[in-house]
Amino acid sequence: QVQLVESGGGLVQPGGSLRLSCAASGCTGGYYAMSWFRQAPGEEREVVAAISCSGGNTIYADSVKGRFTISRDNAKNTLYLQMDNLKPDDTAAYYCHAENPDLGPQDDYWGQGTQVTVSS
Repeated sequence: QVQLVESGGGLVQPGGSLRLSCAASGCTGGYYAMSWFRQAPGEEREVVAAISCSGGNTIYADSVKGRFTISRDNAKNTLYLQMDNLKPDDTAAYYCHAENPDLGPQDDYWGQGTQVTVSS
């Protein structure tokens, strides 16, 4: 059973930075495509950034392009999200997601989430 554990959330002032981490266990590093989602109160969960199994391909939501960087270390089985120039609109619970690129939703997993609050 794959388990995903996020960390690194917290309270930060506008313009500040945070780095989220997602430690995976129960799977081989690089087996799953990984992504970060976020969900603000009263809003739907939305994808923030995604990265391929090898780490060679990444995509970003328009709202975070140029400010967030997704990366992974398959040797450590860990996913990262570097968030710079944070804005109040970035306030949300952030979730790590792993998905089998061949099976899609039939073989996917979610972390428990970590809260990011951007406020002065």
